[in-house]
Amino acid sequence: MRIHVTFIDRVGITQEVLALLGARNLNLDAVEMIPPNVYIDAPALSQAVLDELHDALLRVEGVQAVELVDILPGQQRRLQLDALLAAMSDPVLAVGPDGHVLLANPTLVSLYGHEPAGEPLSNLFAEPDLAQNLIDKGFRLPMCEVSFKGQALLLDATPISGGTDALVGGLLTLYPPSRIGERLASLHHDHAEGMDALIGQSSALKQLKVRLLKVASLDAPLLIQGETGTGKELVARACHALSARHDAPFLALNCAALPESLAESELFGYSAGAFTGAQRGGKPGLLEMADRGTVFLDEVGEMSPYLQAKLLRFLSDGCFRRVGGDREVHVNVRVLCATHRNLERMVGEGTFREDLYYRLNVLNLMVPPLRERGNDILLLAEHFLRQACAQIQRPPCRLAPATHPLLLGNRWSGNVRQLQNVIFRAAAICEGDLIDCDGLELAGTALSAQQAESAEVSSLEEAVQAFEKSLLERLYAEYPSTRQLAARLNTSHTAIGQRLRKYGISTKA
Repeated sequence: MRIHVTFIDRVGITQEVLALLGARNLNLDAVEMIPPNVYIDAPALSQAVLDELHDALLRVEGVQAVELVDILPGQQRRLQLDALLAAMSDPVLAVGPDGHVLLANPTLVSLYGHEPAGEPLSNLFAEPDLAQNLIDKGFRLPMCEVSFKGQALLLDATPISGGTDALVGGLLTLYPPSRIGERLASLHHDHAEGMDALIGQSSALKQLKVRLLKVASLDAPLLIQGETGTGKELVARACHALSARHDAPFLALNCAALPESLAESELFGYSAGAFTGAQRGGKPGLLEMADRGTVFLDEVGEMSPYLQAKLLRFLSDGCFRRVGGDREVHVNVRVLCATHRNLERMVGEGTFREDLYYRLNVLNLMVPPLRERGNDILLLAEHFLRQACAQIQRPPCRLAPATHPLLLGNRWSGNVRQLQNVIFRAAAICEGDLIDCDGLELAGTALSAQQAESAEVSSLEEAVQAFEKSLLERLYAEYPSTRQLAARLNTSHTAIGQRLRKYGISTKA
């Protein structure tokens, strides 16, 4: 039985309580003192002895209550600690100030093969100086790579201090590189994913979504092509979110933003001592951190011939070597690539490997430019305006109707990214709750030559009609039928026919 005795704290009261149990020849498994309480675990205590002991304890000066309990507080804390450690999926161990293991969670015990308590760290890790480095640095080492049972893991150390801030050891957590990849990927989950990220109702975007749904579930390389600023990374993220790999990391690398050597180490990682200034113990690359997930290579057309060859080898068998390393690393990663360049033409010019092109172009998507998406321009503009107002913490504002034909008529050479920048600058500059054509002009847009002529017209209706006529005349040369032009402007061919007749623009059946 386990009993809980509550008392008024005074010198010697605990000894008097324990003496009563000793006088009855009771074997005590545990005694916990948490003044003004004492908890006693006496397995051989019977009910009859307890009834007699209960009265004897209450006669001790200062004892206020005696009651049965199911478990001692220390035992309860130990069970809670065991449950907490068991729930942690990553290997964790507590180390004493001398570098010996004090405690390990079940994940680490399973990985190690047996309970390591009492063993020095040198028995667990291949790095012989790890324990001394941890002790010398007060268990405040930056995250580094270690070899544990032949497996490359990342070690994170946290110091443990006593009540007087004296160091009493450290807590070591081991992460596979993919767990760090999951953390990095989670930092980018502040935006809509899947189809929700692709805003618009145009026929061009609907066709992209239909094809995207088909290729997302196919576990093969995907090449995403489109002009700069069309949202190729959003399409790649949507593909990942709709795939069976959606719970694993999605990590991206812009091949045009980094020199060859840095791009190689970012993608493939590097081993210890690979180059001057390299992180102690080496560093995993995106491919390792994205294991079971997706790696997105933006602007793959800018990749150097050397990296093209190394990427081709990885796509062939899923293996690679880190920079400066001699160990083969195998990961399960789906590769998505994007480019605004014509890779087929680059293959003909000899600037992109033909074999790599066919490896990457197993599946493909073409992201339409903004100028081909009709009224999606207005939907996106309104979305970016709400986003900008929230970001700069200004009262909500809206676009004046007069801005609509200007937005629809612009060629948007920078596509969605350019539109987003235009709207953000307009929201930042505009002081009222309505953004008009002048507000867009102040944002440095040069949207249309029609804007310069707006001062010469007598009314808004006249300006809109002049713009509409000019737009139809220009586009009708490229789309010489009412149905083609209606599809381009995302409206009905009946409405287009009426407008063409209104402005005296010759039509074809």
